[in-house]
Amino acid sequence: MQKLNLQTTYLLLGSNLGNRAEILENAIQLIAIKIGLITKRSKFYETAPWGVENQPNYLNLALAVETTLSSKELLLQAQMIEEMLGRVRIEKWGARLIDIDIIFHGNQIIAENTLTLPHPLMQDRNFVLVPLEEIAADFIHPVLHKSIQELYDACPDVGEVKPYLIPTE
Repeated sequence: MQKLNLQTTYLLLGSNLGNRAEILENAIQLIAIKIGLITKRSKFYETAPWGVENQPNYLNLALAVETTLSSKELLLQAQMIEEMLGRVRIEKWGARLIDIDIIFHGNQIIAENTLTLPHPLMQDRNFVLVPLEEIAADFIHPVLHKSIQELYDACPDVGEVKPYLIPTE
């Protein structure tokens, strides 16, 4: 199998069931083992649900990961990590223990049934743009040709994205 060049991948993680922060920390550890070196990590942000509103608030964070995985291998590993952490797919945009979205995989542009890159709705969602802007404000969207900062500044989403401090015991 041919090795691919190292690429920076941007992932958005979210959880709104169970111990959200612990689940996200577990996902981060598995990503470091199965996907690649985490080079940047945003703060946790608490956000209202998007799409299906009658559910608990989410914790979200963004990661920059250096990986040699292809886009298909990356998707497979992300889904495997979700399953390892108890994700069950019942309802689109419904409540979930863990969600790992691939926002960018280098500058790849892919439009397939199972994977669309860049993430097709990321520019319309503050819960994606706020944590991503924290770690990659200058990254240029390969289709829209705008930086994450420019996309955030123009985003029509009015949903609140609040920094979330993990309560200490």
